[in-house]
Amino acid sequence: MDKLIIFDTTLRDGEQAPGASLNPAEKLEIAYALAAMGVDVIEAGFPIASPGELESVKQISKSVKNAVICALARCIQADIDAAAEAVKPAENPRIHVFLATSKIHMQYKLKKAEDEILRLAVESVKYAKKFCSDVDFSPEDASRTEPAFLHRVVQAVIDAGATTVNIPDTVGYSEPDEFGKIIRLISENVPNIKKAIVAVHCHNDLGLAVANSLAAVKYGARQVECTVNGIGERAGNASLEEIVMAIRTRKDVYRMVETTIDTKQIYKVSRLVSKLTGLPVAPNKAIVGANAFRHESGIHQDGVLKERSTYEIIKSEDVGYVGDALFLGKHSGRHALSARLKDLGFKLTEEELEKLYTRFKELADKKKQIFDEDLLTLVEDEVKLIKPVWILDSFEINSGTKLIPSATVLLRYKGKAVSGKSNGDGPVDACFKALDKATGIKGELQDYRIEAVTKGKDALGEVGLKLKAKGSVVIGRGSSTDIIEASVRAYISALNKIESL
Repeated sequence: MDKLIIFDTTLRDGEQAPGASLNPAEKLEIAYALAAMGVDVIEAGFPIASPGELESVKQISKSVKNAVICALARCIQADIDAAAEAVKPAENPRIHVFLATSKIHMQYKLKKAEDEILRLAVESVKYAKKFCSDVDFSPEDASRTEPAFLHRVVQAVIDAGATTVNIPDTVGYSEPDEFGKIIRLISENVPNIKKAIVAVHCHNDLGLAVANSLAAVKYGARQVECTVNGIGERAGNASLEEIVMAIRTRKDVYRMVETTIDTKQIYKVSRLVSKLTGLPVAPNKAIVGANAFRHESGIHQDGVLKERSTYEIIKSEDVGYVGDALFLGKHSGRHALSARLKDLGFKLTEEELEKLYTRFKELADKKKQIFDEDLLTLVEDEVKLIKPVWILDSFEINSGTKLIPSATVLLRYKGKAVSGKSNGDGPVDACFKALDKATGIKGELQDYRIEAVTKGKDALGEVGLKLKAKGSVVIGRGSSTDIIEASVRAYISALNKIESL
């Protein structure tokens, strides 16, 4: 049985999803969680994109062990130099270079002929090989590339030293039979193919990313590029959790491969990525959606009560879903909180733990039960964001059916007290306008959502919003049992991100 290498690109392709936004601390937190879950390769970013991106990939390379740390680069020397610098500190570094090979890309995007593309691909792999023994090459838009040319490119880059050849369905155009055939023909027509791992990277534009990836595995692919929750460009990427659980659940079909993913960590990593990117998981999302293990139909409920396998092919506990299990309460101490956070995959300093413990006790006084989802929200809200410039001291609102809503906010800015007061269409709008006056930053709200983190009247509410200011768009998140306070915290979170740019 072969090992199927799980290559996670949540931090690179996933972050390119419209609306996603991660700062370096958040990317590092996700990288730790991915490594703990058993992901084999973590594509940490695209270092040439910005100095901040390069430093973020470098930090992950220095800090995260037990996984290959990969950086993406175009077939340009400056890109490869940046990627090499970023992954140099890693125990197991990889450079991933790509170049388009389809006629449409060569004609309209690159304006280059086949021979020039072939030369650039070979030279780039050889150049990357000077810095790193592990080099991955992707012929971008491979699924729409002429087969004969695709085979020439694959053979040439393997001769040049590529250790992995990744076949992308870049625009999600393929369907499973067709994509499986592409992989089969590569195996049959590239003489040196056994010198490299064949990988695939499928997009979900037609909803076929997972199906195409699994078809490729049947025909010899031994690495799958995927993302947590399937996030990514446009309609997203192949979903890591769906790939892994399909392999595990249908061992009769995929008996030729296995993964080393700790599936019991899937649910918590899914929720972590959702919270930090600001991209909610759809209730009907396979494996990790809120409804994945719920049954409304009486027939289904009756069947599950009699025999779970009548309507459930996966045990919820196999992916780490524990429902509403209670773990902590107001009598819990720092040690219990620290132990539970460690179980959830967080690595906190003493200072961070103390800061979080204060918020935890405040929440425990308001709620009878503290759930894992509450803790995830508190960590994300209180600890792992950028160092705040604006700190909430207090706010007051005046609102009612016969009153014009008004709000006053008091903040601390570099140790000094600042305040703002404004009217608004409602209490939340009044608070946001008051914050604009207090900070002097004019924010344009582009998205706003509220959700209960857990059940019950005392549920912790989480607000996620998207704010445009000073030419940048950022995501802010805040939580409280008071939804107006959660909104204020989310807005301040976004303002702090704006100030850090």
